[in-house]
Amino acid sequence: MQLTKHHGLGNDFLVLLDLEGTTPIDAGLAQAVCDRRRGVGADGLIRVSPGSGGTDVAMTLLNSDGGRAEMSGNGIRCLAHALARSQGVERATYDITTDAGPRRVEIELSDGGRTAWSTADMGVLRAAPARDPGLGAEASMGVDVGNPHLVARFRDE
Repeated sequence: MQLTKHHGLGNDFLVLLDLEGTTPIDAGLAQAVCDRRRGVGADGLIRVSPGSGGTDVAMTLLNSDGGRAEMSGNGIRCLAHALARSQGVERATYDITTDAGPRRVEIELSDGGRTAWSTADMGVLRAAPARDPGLGAEASMGVDVGNPHLVARFRDE
């Protein structure tokens, strides 16, 4: 099994290019390889497999605890980076099947493929239930773009 490691805005992911669809991943594998002391270390493990319904590829994302995530903006951009590098292209657009629905990523590589500029269509923004984050937050709301987020406004002190 060959994994590549990618970083996107503070998150890091291990990416498995499985374009033949022969190497499934599971929670135990994600926990082992993502472990920062005994494994490679990462926030999650991404498997890139054949697409469906007209998409180029499919994304399966398991978090470091082994739980399946619907979507990650940083993760899907890391997936696109791994795919573009493997194809030897400098610029590409990929339609990707995710558990949150199809998403499109545009990517442009530079510096021999070491760095990239990319944008990801995150889908429709939906309100979601929010929990009070505490810590002096003035307001909070839940936002879902395929995976839940918490938006909180804090007082300047």
